[in-house]
Amino acid sequence: MNVYILRHASAGTRRANPVIDVRRPLDKEGKQQCILIASYLNALRVQFDLVVSSPLKRALQTASMVATETGYESKIMVSEALAPGASVTAFLTLVDDLSVYENVLLVGHNPNLPQFLGALIASPGRAAVRLRKGAIARVDSTRRPGTLHWLVDPRILRGLYTRVTKSSLRKTSRK
Repeated sequence: MNVYILRHASAGTRRANPVIDVRRPLDKEGKQQCILIASYLNALRVQFDLVVSSPLKRALQTASMVATETGYESKIMVSEALAPGASVTAFLTLVDDLSVYENVLLVGHNPNLPQFLGALIASPGRAAVRLRKGAIARVDSTRRPGTLHWLVDPRILRGLYTRVTKSSLRKTSRK
């Protein structure tokens, strides 16, 4: 099974009140990050069999936008195992339960999402991975420990996108 681990896209400044912070939506930059991630996944011809998200609004929005842009048409599954307070054990149980699928997208949060990724590719507590907002990783979790195939930061995607979309023709006029 290929597990795609995606940290939710940019959602602005964290709120001090946790009740309000749960409902914090994606900002403009976050929506652009979702489009870049989906474009990257489309270029790789990735099709998801299942999309699973944390119950928080910003994660659900990220999952929804990326899923829609990549052609996923089923319902997004919501799991507490991807919530900010979830444990590594709950996450690994979720991954084991999803092993019947070939390609699964999991959308969650810091600080536990990098720990979850580390637990998939090494013994718990042995791998330190940094995931910026909008970063996505592909892990083959057929066997444990899993194999990290790639990890892409949104800044890399932005750089690739601007390089590809620039015109290859030189300007001829000097007005």
